[in-house]
Amino acid sequence: MTYDKQPPALDFNRDIWSVSRLNRELSAVLQGSFPLLWVQGEVSNLARPASGHLYFSLKDQAAQMRCVMFRNKRLLAAVTPANGQQLLVRARLAFYEPRGDCQLIVEHAEPAGEGALRMALEALKRRLAAEGLFDESSKRPLPPLPRQIGLVTSASGAALHDLLTVLGRRWPLTPLLIYPAQVQGEGAAESLITALERANARADCDLLILARGGGSFEDLMAFNDEGLVRKIRASAIPVLTGIGHEVDLSLADLAADRRAATPSAAAECATPAQLAMRERLLGLEGRLVAKTQTWLDQVRRRLINTERHLRLLHPRNQLQQQAQRLDRLEQRLCEIQGRILRRQHDGLNHLQQRLAIATPARTIERERNHSDRLQGQLSAAAQRLIEQRRQRLQAISAALNARSPLATLGRGYALVSSSDGKLLKSRHQVQPNARLSIRLADGTITARAEEQASSD
Repeated sequence: MTYDKQPPALDFNRDIWSVSRLNRELSAVLQGSFPLLWVQGEVSNLARPASGHLYFSLKDQAAQMRCVMFRNKRLLAAVTPANGQQLLVRARLAFYEPRGDCQLIVEHAEPAGEGALRMALEALKRRLAAEGLFDESSKRPLPPLPRQIGLVTSASGAALHDLLTVLGRRWPLTPLLIYPAQVQGEGAAESLITALERANARADCDLLILARGGGSFEDLMAFNDEGLVRKIRASAIPVLTGIGHEVDLSLADLAADRRAATPSAAAECATPAQLAMRERLLGLEGRLVAKTQTWLDQVRRRLINTERHLRLLHPRNQLQQQAQRLDRLEQRLCEIQGRILRRQHDGLNHLQQRLAIATPARTIERERNHSDRLQGQLSAAAQRLIEQRRQRLQAISAALNARSPLATLGRGYALVSSSDGKLLKSRHQVQPNARLSIRLADGTITARAEEQASSD
């Protein structure tokens, strides 16, 4: 086989998707890109398999879209789709990967004409909700035991019969006042608003029940009126609604202080059951009796304690106790005084002993004896000292006498001194006619020098 052209080179960097991957990515993109949608069209190709699911197509003049309504949604739907029917569905866009088809998963289905009305109602609901008319924080609690209940409903409808029956059975003691109003058709909303205004003007009820029996979507449209919603929120009296059936939810229900599923349920919400109230009253009575008995027991105990306390506080008992206390105090005083006297007596004896030891006479006697001892010691010491000094003096005298010139005078020598007492040692010291003093061994004589003697 020959080629006119060279085959293209293989590109190993290509990102090649499988069909499964492509469908899976398409499914993720579609499901995440579209919210719940309202879609209107004509039903065709309707199929009802044994599973209970519905498969059909919605089409218009130019296109069609496959749809599936699963069994659980079909059982809740108010309408059963049929070929050729104009249908308004609320659905989410999905991608069926095994077949590669886009389809609508239907959550809700209704006839097309009613669907437009519902869309307008949803827009009004969102606007009123944005204004806070449905806020739970602004809603008031219902009175537990209303003194009078006002019924705003049709005077000839089944709702009034249900209300009277249930209220009479549950709590016939509460008076009822009917404010008749038109509940469907043209002018119904204005009639309901007028009844509410009348009830608020009279102010003779402390609870209003706004009720109506079941009906079609169009029959209940009066309770979706914007003016009625605002009048409910402006009411000075709490409003309880019981409109239609369980699945019916009107804007009046959202604005009311409390919503009941049906008129009968509203009557049950408004009043207590006789049996339950009787049981509650019996319970309260039991609690009251128990609390009263407890209170009486406490009062009785307080009285007993008070009586005992009063007996203890009687003047006679007080005087007896005071007398006993006085005796104890007197006894304690005597004991304390005895201890004080004994302690003082012991202290006095001790001081007397110390005084006897430290008396001046004994001190003088002691000092005199000490002085005598010292004097004797002094005399003995002086005597010894005198004797020592005498002996020393004698020794010195003997030594002096041995060396004294007087001893020499005793051997015939003499000492000659001038008139001024100067001892003469040379003849040259004597002047003629000089007075001389001559010291002899036994005395002194006075002489006069006649002339200077010559030396031999």
